[in-house]
Amino acid sequence: MTILAMQTEAQVVELSILCEENYRVRLNCEELAQQILPGQFFMLRKPGGSDPLLGRPFALYDTVLDETGRAVGIDVGFHVVGKMTGIMQKLSPGETLELWGPLGNGFPAIQTDHLIQVAGGIGYTPFVATSREVLMQKKYGTDSERCRIQAEKASLIYGVREKRFCADMSDLSDINGLDIQLCTEDGTAGHHGLVTDLLQPMLTNDSNESKIVFTCGPIRMMQAVAQLCEKYNTECWVSLETPMACGFGACFSCVVPTKQTEGEWDYRRSCLEGPVFSGSEIFWEQM
Repeated sequence: MTILAMQTEAQVVELSILCEENYRVRLNCEELAQQILPGQFFMLRKPGGSDPLLGRPFALYDTVLDETGRAVGIDVGFHVVGKMTGIMQKLSPGETLELWGPLGNGFPAIQTDHLIQVAGGIGYTPFVATSREVLMQKKYGTDSERCRIQAEKASLIYGVREKRFCADMSDLSDINGLDIQLCTEDGTAGHHGLVTDLLQPMLTNDSNESKIVFTCGPIRMMQAVAQLCEKYNTECWVSLETPMACGFGACFSCVVPTKQTEGEWDYRRSCLEGPVFSGSEIFWEQM
């Protein structure tokens, strides 16, 4: 399936708070919403401004449907960390953002018994769409004949530093059957510990079900998840949150070290060959 990136302006519909320092903005952009796939991203900037001059990458949170089921907009989740996200947290309905996309490869088409999604911090946002595709049979992209991501059941392991950074999970309340397990590093909510504490029992249970892991979040968390999956011979796909400047492969600012033959490694561009990579192909020691 060929997806052509477009450049357009999108009107802000609403802005809501997910948790401390985390927000969700809804944008009216019908053409992009009808093409984008879970795991893909787009670049956003404030039109007419020069600070910041370049766009910033944001992953799809989910598409917005009208009363007929037609995709007419997108939701974007973001954590306030810099100038662009600082601007976005002050957006009001009716304002516009310039965007271009969809960009990147998104999560692969898979079929398994159990899809295990492992997220850290704002890295949970791509799994709103993937969970809806798996458990609600919501379709994304221009090929609407079948869902690309298929599983009999789905889990979400979600880790944050402390309870106040835990996002509002009400956006996932309509997804019947999604097993959500929360952990915090300081023990203020859910399991006291790391996401790998909850992942390992899922990978080593005695069931004969097939499993595939998707993960997104801090680099070292994804490294630990990928290495645990490799230890237990489980397929793992990581969605990298690599800083980008252009989004279409020209600037080489988002390169990722990947393994080559005979122990060698080389760089690949996250905006073109990613941002989703097989966890086993990333040369984590160079990240």
